[in-house]
Amino acid sequence: MQTLNCESGAELEVKKSKFIAVICPFADFERVHSNLKEKHPKAAHIAWAWRKFGDFNQLAENSSDDGEPKGSAGAPILDVMRGAELVEAAIFVVRYFGGIKLGVGGLVRAYGGAANLAINAAELIKFEFKFDCAFFVPFALLARFEHYFESSNLKASSKEFGAEGCEIRLALTKDEETALRDFASAFAGGGFRFLA
Repeated sequence: MQTLNCESGAELEVKKSKFIAVICPFADFERVHSNLKEKHPKAAHIAWAWRKFGDFNQLAENSSDDGEPKGSAGAPILDVMRGAELVEAAIFVVRYFGGIKLGVGGLVRAYGGAANLAINAAELIKFEFKFDCAFFVPFALLARFEHYFESSNLKASSKEFGAEGCEIRLALTKDEETALRDFASAFAGGGFRFLA
């Protein structure tokens, strides 16, 4: 499975109709959708599809034809995402009508083709499940842990400072969690402890 960290896009023209495809991480779905509506108020359609993991790591999918004939826009975008094994991502395709009707088959090819171009333009990375991890770091050790996070490209999702130290939350892959436990084992006597 694959995913991405940043937004990307591509364009396709078919019989004078312009198809603008935008791919983004699923976390940015609402923001990107809103931005596209503002940026393209005269567009005929903004079809989309997304795939993400829900509770209990079940894969959820959804799509919208946004007024195109049923199954001619959102479904082909979703099929392209499935073929690329793309998860935790969304693809939007903005269509400006060029005056020539494409038919359902033509729409399927155009929307699917635009989605494919967006995937090809994106910097895809291997998808790995991440799990929430929380731990307490006393102030005396905080600089060492922050250096470890920076050198390991780990970013805290939250930090809560108290009187004696900081409670830190991270989303980690299994390998990242194992490496953090190995690093932290040297500081167990110094007040460091895993919370969850």
